[in-house]
Amino acid sequence: MRSIPIILLLSLNAGFAAQPREEAMPMQEWTRQVGAQTRPDKTETFNVTDYGAVADGRTLNTRAIQAAIDACAARGGVVTFDPGAYLTGSIFVKGGVTLCIDEGVEILGSQSLADYPEIDTRIAGIEMRWPAALINVCDQDNVAVVGNGLVNAQGRAFRQRYWTLRREEYEPQGLQWVVDYDCKRPRTLLVSRCSNVTIKGFALHEAAFRTVHVLYSKHITIDGLTVRNNTDGHGPGIDGIDIDSSSFVLIQKCDIEGGDDNVCLKAGRDADGLRVNRPTEYVVVRNNTSRAGGGLIACGSETSGGIRHVLAHHLKAGGMGAGLRFKSARTCGGTVEDIHLEDIEIDGVGAVLDVAVNWNPSYSYCTLPQGYTHQTLPPHWKTLLQKVEPPERGIPEIKDVHIARLQASGARRAISASGMRTSILKDFILKDIEIEADTAGQIMFAKGWRFDNVSIRTREDRKLDVQGCEDMQLLERP
Repeated sequence: MRSIPIILLLSLNAGFAAQPREEAMPMQEWTRQVGAQTRPDKTETFNVTDYGAVADGRTLNTRAIQAAIDACAARGGVVTFDPGAYLTGSIFVKGGVTLCIDEGVEILGSQSLADYPEIDTRIAGIEMRWPAALINVCDQDNVAVVGNGLVNAQGRAFRQRYWTLRREEYEPQGLQWVVDYDCKRPRTLLVSRCSNVTIKGFALHEAAFRTVHVLYSKHITIDGLTVRNNTDGHGPGIDGIDIDSSSFVLIQKCDIEGGDDNVCLKAGRDADGLRVNRPTEYVVVRNNTSRAGGGLIACGSETSGGIRHVLAHHLKAGGMGAGLRFKSARTCGGTVEDIHLEDIEIDGVGAVLDVAVNWNPSYSYCTLPQGYTHQTLPPHWKTLLQKVEPPERGIPEIKDVHIARLQASGARRAISASGMRTSILKDFILKDIEIEADTAGQIMFAKGWRFDNVSIRTREDRKLDVQGCEDMQLLERP
């Protein structure tokens, strides 16, 4: 490997005045407040078999399991399962209930969309009607879903339908931007408008869409999950864990193999996300392992409400599209800031650091082809097509990112960071970094980046391509 010197670039471009920073709690204070603050403590058991459930993998047990949950919620306690496989549609866990999916228990998701009633929710950044998840915790406080068993969503049929629609109907018509919303795929586990929820210990396999989606919630713990979504190929939106306009969240000790981003922080998209204007903030991600997938940890592409005050540390990853991802679009808006990523090991990724404020245009920008009229469109099409006014509200900002003690090998690119003239990537601080990659990569339209004890070793005799930047100190360690 050849060590490539990275140039010091001092541009004299003007017009990038720093914006005043929001007052926030010190990190040492808010990191002590993440996660569920309470957990159900009553121990009376309610076995689903007593309510008519049959563990044969064929009988639909939705009503029986829900009856056990409802009975438990009336008094508080633990819903249990005898060993076996339980086929079910959407179930709804309630306050004061511990749903225990213990070793030897397999929850099987129905493959019929009719078994997932539609609810009001947010999906892929906009509020709309969408099928409920397999396991739902909605509008509740003090809930736990725990155990060492397995939740198998059996999502292959839903994923296959998605790819058929996309390739045969939507892409030829220039409608890739809406296929995710038209082809309804149930999530595996949804926590929505909740507080003090603990999700711990079990495995989740074969998601049809998002695996764990935390939405409009606070004080949530996600601990020790094993996610496996990659046995029959990747798929858009098959994220591992999504934190969406939520706060005081702890994600720890998880082992994730996703079809898309493994841990993803989101906050709404475009005009609808700007209307809701609710951030994801105060999030700790620690001691996780990520395998295949789109990215180890991603901020975006849904950034409208803002993503801030994030600490992610002691992470390991390999075999994925990117390591650390930041992505948005010029119609999404919002600010991503105060992000700390530390003590990270990465092997075999496309780009170690991947930043794009004009990400995936065929998906990010919604344009109605000829032959359609607004009067006949579904409501969610109209939501997606709503213009951001004035257009400047849609310009995202990514700034104040700190990356420390990272080691990466086997990457194709060290850095792929593309801002825009109207969206400068500001104040990225990289310290104690060692990267081995095929190419150094590029930084475009950035300001105030600092390298401190950074080594980038590449196979190609090329320097890091730096364009349209100012006040950059990118000297590599000798």
